[in-house]
Amino acid sequence: MSPRQRRLRWLSPAGFHLLAWMEWGPEGGAPVVCVHGLTRTGRDFDALAAALATRGRRVLCPDMPGRGESDPLPDPSLYRNDVHAAACAHLLATLGERPVDWVGTSMGGIIGMILAAMPGTPIRRFVINDVGPFIPAAALARIGEYLGRAWVFPDFAAAEAHARKAYAPFGALTDAEWRHLTETSVRPLPEGGFRPHYDPAIAAAFRDPPQDVELWPLWDRIAVQTLVLRGEHSDLLLPETAARMAEKPHVRVETIAGCGHAPALLDPLQIDLVVRFLEAPE
Repeated sequence: MSPRQRRLRWLSPAGFHLLAWMEWGPEGGAPVVCVHGLTRTGRDFDALAAALATRGRRVLCPDMPGRGESDPLPDPSLYRNDVHAAACAHLLATLGERPVDWVGTSMGGIIGMILAAMPGTPIRRFVINDVGPFIPAAALARIGEYLGRAWVFPDFAAAEAHARKAYAPFGALTDAEWRHLTETSVRPLPEGGFRPHYDPAIAAAFRDPPQDVELWPLWDRIAVQTLVLRGEHSDLLLPETAARMAEKPHVRVETIAGCGHAPALLDPLQIDLVVRFLEAPE
């Protein structure tokens, strides 16, 4: 089943912009929205989306502003999760009054937390992949270290080598999976070579020394059925944070062996875990 490229206009404080997404499955299917991490694109979810589409689900995988095929923002200070949540709210509005399931990796999980905590949220079930209400400063510093560099790769092999190093915590992936993750997250340069498929201005938020992030009041307002995935070696979702998240009766935590931040959701076992959660009886 082939995906469809879709776009809509959404309104930020700086004006209207195009938000792009890949859409899988029948248009009448129960919707699932999958949102990627900080430097990634919606194409990270191709394998999961294809699996859900074969089960009759309509799967929407947007590129957040400044990533992939979506427009960059004119003001770097707007690369914030509340602004990204507003973009996603425009996307959710196109789905009408239907309940929506949400799969969010890292940044996509934080955006999902914002939306799931809102009164009247359309989110029915929530998969939050390797992020939580406490984010340690050390993990943010690690991310900022590679994000702040203006990467240019002389050829595709160099781009893939960088991806394998930067995203090694994704887990043990096949050569084909590394190639796919690289192909969908770089763009060719007119003079030759490649650069990452995101606006370098997203690094603006990491210029100041990072501090621990506390989002527990937000987390406390979330009442939907939630599956938390944690990479066994994750430095961003700590074991004690996941354990505290699991204290809520509607929250289940699963640890993904052999991964750090964040499980890639490409492995059939990881995909099956998500599919079974989304299809479980109410």
